[in-house]
Amino acid sequence: MRPTSSVALAGRGRSRAAADAVSGPAGSVAARAAAAFPAVDAEERTRDRVLNAVLEHGPISAAELGDLLGFTPAAVRRHLDQLSRNGVIEIKRAARAGAGAGRPARRYVLSSQGQSSLGNDYLDIATLALQRLGEIAGPEAVRQFAVERFGEMERRYAPEIDAAGPEITARAQALSEALSRDGFVASTASIEARAPLPAALSSVQLCQGHCPIQQLAAQFPVFCDVETDVFSRLVGVDVRRLSTLARGGHVCTTHIPTGRPAARGPHGPATTPGNLDEVSNHLQERP
Repeated sequence: MRPTSSVALAGRGRSRAAADAVSGPAGSVAARAAAAFPAVDAEERTRDRVLNAVLEHGPISAAELGDLLGFTPAAVRRHLDQLSRNGVIEIKRAARAGAGAGRPARRYVLSSQGQSSLGNDYLDIATLALQRLGEIAGPEAVRQFAVERFGEMERRYAPEIDAAGPEITARAQALSEALSRDGFVASTASIEARAPLPAALSSVQLCQGHCPIQQLAAQFPVFCDVETDVFSRLVGVDVRRLSTLARGGHVCTTHIPTGRPAARGPHGPATTPGNLDEVSNHLQERP
């Protein structure tokens, strides 16, 4: 489900008006105006490309977007300004690495409204159903529901990730690709520890730019906990959640250590917290 902007709606309305006016006294003027309306559709398609790039690569600067998409800085900023006015993206100020003191760079990410517009149908109904399930059968029933949901994901992903071999970075990349096919807009970034830091601190950061169940996970954090357990078993090493969309982060970020041996083999037993109200051991830092 893509966000619908006022530009597109206005464009369709003007197109109908122009068609009606062609037969009138000012037909030639209207015809020339109508001929220009396809440019409105082209603007929408270009704006969608900018939005998708922000979703996949954000936080990202306007200059980086221009390089990525081949647009001029003025064109990128025009589309970013419109998307910002529509409420689907927002600005995140971040210091640039190695830039020293100074004003933080403007980087763009999807807003909560933008996230909510990307295929979150029926989540209100699902949220009410899970609330009712918890009232009737208790919080463990909600957790069991989450375990069963992510169990299906684990069964589908396991053969593909196992085919990537035992190396943790390769397994993390395979997991990222599988998640992206399911609409999570995932990516990985390798972080190599350099001296004097020990090599054991090397890691892969797995980021998910979209969460189809963000609204559910915000009310039921156990979904994030169970998903983290699945990731840990799939890659074969203990992982830690650094941020989640459900708790206000701009992306879901999972820290996957690569510089030390796996704590257990792939697909080991899941851990079960005793109380769903406990702070998750997987979420080490709230954004």
